[in-house]
Amino acid sequence: MRWAARAVRRAWTEPGRERDLAVQAGKAALAACLAWAVAGWWLQAPVAFVAPWVAVVLVESTVYRSLAHGLQQLAAITVGTVLATLGALALGSTLVTMGVVLPAVLLLAQWRRLGSQGIYAATGALFVLTGGEVTLAISGARIAEAVFGAVVGITVNAVIRPPVYLRDTRAALQDAAREAQEVLLQVGEGLAQGEWHGRAAGGWHERALRLGRLVEQARSSIGWSRESMRGNHRRRGPHGVAPPGGEYDDALTVLDHVAVHIAGMTRTVLDIARHHDEAARLGTRITGPYADFLHHAGRAIGLYGQTRFAETDVGPGTRNALHGAAEELRRSLDELHRRLPGTVQDDPGTLAANGTLLAHARRLAEQLVPDPQR
Repeated sequence: MRWAARAVRRAWTEPGRERDLAVQAGKAALAACLAWAVAGWWLQAPVAFVAPWVAVVLVESTVYRSLAHGLQQLAAITVGTVLATLGALALGSTLVTMGVVLPAVLLLAQWRRLGSQGIYAATGALFVLTGGEVTLAISGARIAEAVFGAVVGITVNAVIRPPVYLRDTRAALQDAAREAQEVLLQVGEGLAQGEWHGRAAGGWHERALRLGRLVEQARSSIGWSRESMRGNHRRRGPHGVAPPGGEYDDALTVLDHVAVHIAGMTRTVLDIARHHDEAARLGTRITGPYADFLHHAGRAIGLYGQTRFAETDVGPGTRNALHGAAEELRRSLDELHRRLPGTVQDDPGTLAANGTLLAHARRLAEQLVPDPQR
């Protein structure tokens, strides 16, 4: 119950996912009430429950999805209703009609053009066969009420605060940048203190793999945000909300490469930590500069997230800090290049490990601080 109370408090006090969910739930209830007030209370339609049922399920997560699913659902309901009606009138037995019609509509539900709404063909058929007397008039009214409910649900979702997910996209990108920063700082601290072993390195690699999953979530969120703007009136006007632009794609590309190289770096450190040959382990002459590089890389990615994914324009202080972090990152990479030749022994394992770590460091720096001459 404690988590529920926190969710209610966040929905009431601040914008966020909890408030968006509460608004969508309220809109679905409103759509159902409107559909029932017209079909059931005012018109007293023979099967009025169909209208609020369709209305409530079509208050979808995006306006585009409401419209697309609405058309698919109406097509599925119509086909199921027509087949069940014709079958019942021809065969004269509900049980026999079920045995003949349901396999057909369930196969039809797998048709790609009906998408996830194909199952409503079977639902429409069952409503006909289990709802009492079967007549052409009642079945026609059923389809008409489904159309009316779809119109109500889609209209309510499109007109009353249609959902926009730009906030979720920023949060997903910020989460990925923050996780990258924390992993880099944690690995750098462990290398600097010499307290890295198999268990610690395994934990770092697990976090690096989780970072990759966060980047994929951010990718999905960008697509979700763009879909939420299709058919959305909130993108128009002087205070309209713009869909995520190319800068989001650029940031996602950077974070994707960062995640790949952090995963490769932590994998190499894990292999070294588990190596039984002490000659292949990193010495302090390389761990010190590498830890310094990771520290500056973590600071740079943290400032990058603050400047790129802020809801409002950041001040010059943050931008100057990012430029300073970029310079320190270049300096630490140059130091790493300078120190490495003196640390490489004749042992092939040491040569491979140090070379792999240096390659990941160079590529990570290239993503965070692109070469201006390219």
